[in-house]
Amino acid sequence: MIKASLITHATNVCFQPRIEGKVEIRPASGYSAPVAISLVRICLQRRETIHPAAENVAKRHLGTPRRDTTDVVGKELLLYRCATGRDSEQVMTMDLPFVLFIPFGRGGEETNRRIPPASLQLPSRTAETYYELVVTVQQGPSIQNKYAFPIPLQRYDTLSTFGMYNRPEHKAVTSDNIVTLGISLPRWSYGPMDPITVYIKLAPNPDWLAKARKVTIQKITLAIEEEITYNPEGDEPTRKVNRLQKHTQTIGAKLPEEGYVTNMGIIFPHKDLRDANGIIRRGQPAFPNYEVTSFTTTSTLYKIEFFLTIKAQLASARDITLRQPIVICPLDHQACKEEMDAIEQAAKDASAVDQNNPMLPARTIVLADDPNALASLGYCLVGGQKKPLIE
Repeated sequence: MIKASLITHATNVCFQPRIEGKVEIRPASGYSAPVAISLVRICLQRRETIHPAAENVAKRHLGTPRRDTTDVVGKELLLYRCATGRDSEQVMTMDLPFVLFIPFGRGGEETNRRIPPASLQLPSRTAETYYELVVTVQQGPSIQNKYAFPIPLQRYDTLSTFGMYNRPEHKAVTSDNIVTLGISLPRWSYGPMDPITVYIKLAPNPDWLAKARKVTIQKITLAIEEEITYNPEGDEPTRKVNRLQKHTQTIGAKLPEEGYVTNMGIIFPHKDLRDANGIIRRGQPAFPNYEVTSFTTTSTLYKIEFFLTIKAQLASARDITLRQPIVICPLDHQACKEEMDAIEQAAKDASAVDQNNPMLPARTIVLADDPNALASLGYCLVGGQKKPLIE
């Protein structure tokens, strides 16, 4: 019997995303008995599951069953192999440093080269992305043990402080060529409790002014919608739309010839991480504590998108609905600002890392015939008996 433990030092998210750590192997039962080790491997494994019917108790039993998939992210690393010609080595202690590089290229259809999605668990486990470091220990020709250690993985490519999200977005639609609905968004990435402000304009068609003068603007509704697509790459994708927030402005006025202009605002909802006593709840080891229920992400078995829906209800003309995609980040705008310095430093650190030679610390392997083998476990021989070593 052996005991394997894992210590991870850092996860770098810029340019050279990687997990640095150390695998520690010790005897489990019989604290001073050496263990046979043939080889040790480690990999980062991603497990994804979807069950669209899980939210409904009746459908959970009658609907489609849970579907899952398991992939290795990047490559599996060989950390140790015993000498050629031997089945195993008798080992007292073993410390094996490692660096696992995470893919950061688009990779097309090659799953192992895609940027892995962030860890996420939706309510009722309707969709889930779960990562774990899996250590495989081969003990002789017939015994193989696997040890899994959950590890949360976060992404920082949707931060609202990035310049690409701070460009204004414009869009205009019409339903019957009498009235045009146009909007303008100052930016299009938001997080929990971030205000979303939309500039809205209803303009008459100058070629149909006679009909446009009869139009009455009854009300304008602004809503945030979450759209989850299950099995997006399959033959029969399933879509589910959830309305997260809604704000309605009652107008009740005729459409002016110069058009009607207004600004509407809405707050993106957040999930409270504290209980009734104000204490932050303990999260699961595999999932970060997000202040949102979900965020913009694309995975193999599911995809989550967000939209701003603006609907103008009119009299004497057809209602107009405009749907504008937005990006939802797990962090609010202030938290995004605070991450920028850390990202800049991580980028500098990553520039000095060579994937072919990551400059790992030396590994430590103490064999059973080593003179100080017992000392490595914290014991010594006193009068022929094993006693705790006091230095």
